[in-house]
Amino acid sequence: MRVLIWVDMEGIAGIETWDQVSGGKPQYEEGRRLMTGEVNAAVRGAKAAGADEIVVIDCHGAGGSYSFKSLIPERLERGASYVLGHAWCRYIEPLRLGCDASLLVGAHAMAGTPDGVMCHTVSSEAWYNAWINDQLVGESGIEAAICGTFDAPIVFVAGDRATCREVTELLGPKVVTAEVKEGLGRYSARSLGHADACALIEERVTHALTTRDWPAPYKPSSPITLTVELAAPDHALAFAGRTGVEIAGPRKVVARGETFWELWDRFWYRT
Repeated sequence: MRVLIWVDMEGIAGIETWDQVSGGKPQYEEGRRLMTGEVNAAVRGAKAAGADEIVVIDCHGAGGSYSFKSLIPERLERGASYVLGHAWCRYIEPLRLGCDASLLVGAHAMAGTPDGVMCHTVSSEAWYNAWINDQLVGESGIEAAICGTFDAPIVFVAGDRATCREVTELLGPKVVTAEVKEGLGRYSARSLGHADACALIEERVTHALTTRDWPAPYKPSSPITLTVELAAPDHALAFAGRTGVEIAGPRKVVARGETFWELWDRFWYRT
């Protein structure tokens, strides 16, 4: 069984502020330790369920030289491989080879979610909202659509209550969730302690992968559109001239393709 783990930082238990997730800030090292611990718990859970290949992708853009390199290498669990420093949602080799299941750890809610801790979609400064066809989605929806292109289901999510609700509404009740905190506002939460959050993740990952009663892969009807509402008109200029991408308004861009990966490959940066 090949398992792919996508990990972000904002949904990790004990994290509530930008200083914990921003490279170079005093609290960032605390955030790295908490994130690495939850990832290790997910890896242990996958190993207990019999996974023979586990690939973890660091998906957190911490800024500067730390972007997509927040996991602490010397603390990582044995028995998995780890993708560090690769552009967000660009590494798909495990999906091309055939991935049985994908897991989301440290996921956060989409922009505008009242009880979503540090809620945002892709960029808190540049994006407001995103839709796949007519479905409003956050980052978890984008990741699910990429996986769905290759028939891989998202079977597990760990994050705050709002994120678990969001992913369940998108993928259905068969997705296994681990609520490690409850948002009390955008920058406050009632959180499990780190050890309890890790124990919950490990147990729920093992359960999700062992039962194999999984949601269907997320495959929006084709042809597919991704519509992004941007924060300001100047952000649209970055997408000018890209194949299959239309600047549809001062703050709106639309990408089209027969599959989600086809449009994402045209739309999203490669470096």
